[in-house]
Amino acid sequence: MKRPLFSVVSPVYKAEKIVPELVRRITDSIKSISEDYEIVLVCDGSPDNSWLAIKEECAKDEKVKGINLSRNFGQHYAITAGMRYAKGEWIILMDCDLQDPPEEIPRLYAKALEGYDIVQSRRINRKDGFFKRLSSKVFHIVFDWFSGMKTDSTISNLGIYNRKVIDAFNGMKETSRSFGTLLSYVGFNKCTIDVEHRVRYEGKSSYSFSKLMKLMFDVTISNSNKPLRIITGIGFVFSFLAFMLALYNVVAYFVGINNLQGFTTTVFSIWFMGGLLMMVLGVLGLYIGKIFNQVKERPLFIVDEVVNINENESEK
Repeated sequence: MKRPLFSVVSPVYKAEKIVPELVRRITDSIKSISEDYEIVLVCDGSPDNSWLAIKEECAKDEKVKGINLSRNFGQHYAITAGMRYAKGEWIILMDCDLQDPPEEIPRLYAKALEGYDIVQSRRINRKDGFFKRLSSKVFHIVFDWFSGMKTDSTISNLGIYNRKVIDAFNGMKETSRSFGTLLSYVGFNKCTIDVEHRVRYEGKSSYSFSKLMKLMFDVTISNSNKPLRIITGIGFVFSFLAFMLALYNVVAYFVGINNLQGFTTTVFSIWFMGGLLMMVLGVLGLYIGKIFNQVKERPLFIVDEVVNINENESEK
């Protein structure tokens, strides 16, 4: 079966009123380049009528492909599902909220033709609210420090990727998914272009601060052992301090500097060291939990229904 030239992948969540406009604008933009394309919309267990909206668009145009996941797996798992089904020589990823305009697709492709396998977009004049921008900044600062990676909070999901890049991405089976993090691992020749950020077409973002922090800890533990090195260093420091304190008490006893028994100090030390040990065990438990989840080898996503897709087309 001949591959289409382009696949546009978009995860959809709480966007029933956006879907028709999303499809229209993607279609108008990509037709200026080629008629050889497909649009892959992945409904991530959305609680509204997003799936019905997707099915309506699929009925109008067979180039629109619909994938409905069995429940809400999360944005990056929905992206993974879309990438598994996408068949294009070039795959374009974009969010469904239209903050990153589909009209930038021709520019992305033109830049890719200069010899780049990955072309990502960098938001200028970001239109999100103060709290959203702040939480995103905190996310990247904390993640960079713990993971040792260098990420850019202005990079959006809108980008174009060569087939070989997505094949490499699809080959990674980590249960903890972050498209940007896994993309940084695969390498290849990449660049960025500046795009104008827009106000969300309708509704509000479902990404809360707590969800961002959960994603940050999840991805950090999955990609870095720095937390283990940190608690090892803390343990060494406190072991050294405890040794020096014990040595001082022995010397003080024999030279008669201090003969008082420190009940309060003893209790405080026990509780403090007990809390430190619990913290260490907690961090170790998080890593063991990740190993446990990985070795179960459960599917990264489960598809409930597809439209305009042959089930044999998936690369699962």
